[in-house]
Amino acid sequence: QEHLVESGGGLVQAGGSLKLSCVASKTISIDTMGWYRQAPGKQREFVAGIMPGGAGTKYADSVQGRFTISRSYSRRTVYLQLNSLKPEDTAIYYCNQNRGGVWRYSWGQGTQVTVTD
Repeated sequence: QEHLVESGGGLVQAGGSLKLSCVASKTISIDTMGWYRQAPGKQREFVAGIMPGGAGTKYADSVQGRFTISRSYSRRTVYLQLNSLKPEDTAIYYCNQNRGGVWRYSWGQGTQVTVTD
C-alpha cells in the first residue's frame, strides 16, 4: 500500500528551527516530492519542492532562504529543514506529489508546526 508519513513538527519560539521528515512507502518514488502546509482557515499552499537530478529545488517566496528541502534515497525520506521560523509559519505540514493539478497520493496526517512569538 502506498503511503506518506510526515513527522518532526513541534512547538517552537520565533527564530527557532525544526526538521520535518516525509517517509515514503517502498512503491513511491521520491525523485519528485513537495511539501505543502495548511494554516487554520486557509487553503493548503505549496512550500517547497524537489525535482529529479539536476532540476533542483523550488520554494515559495515566503520561505525562500529559510527552508531547505532535501532527500535520502536510502531512507526513502524527504526532509524539510525549517530555520528562522515565524508565527506565520504555523500550520500542518504535508508531503505529496502533484502532477498536472492532480494529487498523486492520499494525504497523510501531516505534522503540526506551531511557532510562538
